[in-house]
Amino acid sequence: MERKEFIKLAGAGAGWMLLSTCFTKCSSNSEPTPANVDFTIDVSTGALAQNGGSVVQSGVIVAKTLAGDFIAVASACTHEGTTIQYQAANKRFQCPNHGATFSESGSVTNGPAKNALRQFSTTLSGTTLRVFS
Repeated sequence: MERKEFIKLAGAGAGWMLLSTCFTKCSSNSEPTPANVDFTIDVSTGALAQNGGSVVQSGVIVAKTLAGDFIAVASACTHEGTTIQYQAANKRFQCPNHGATFSESGSVTNGPAKNALRQFSTTLSGTTLRVFS
């Protein structure tokens, strides 16, 4: 085998490996959601002290609506796993990667995502918010 042919074959092999990785990742329609969620957050300071704020912790995005209610859903977009963002003014979650949007309850309102975000329960005791499955 000549050097030129070897380099050509090696380059093609590397290209196929990269391409197959992309196809595997891009075709993934759902990232696993966190299991057995149970944690607490102090809501007296930080982003959750203000209506419209949000934080991501343990694979969950916790948001405080403009009405002052706490909501929690899985933070990974069900399309490709990008961390979603809370948009309080629009009462929704949005994926910054491909523009998928979800209602405050986690249901899909605009694709390309097809699956809803898993929703978690919240309870407030004083300034401690418990987020759990």
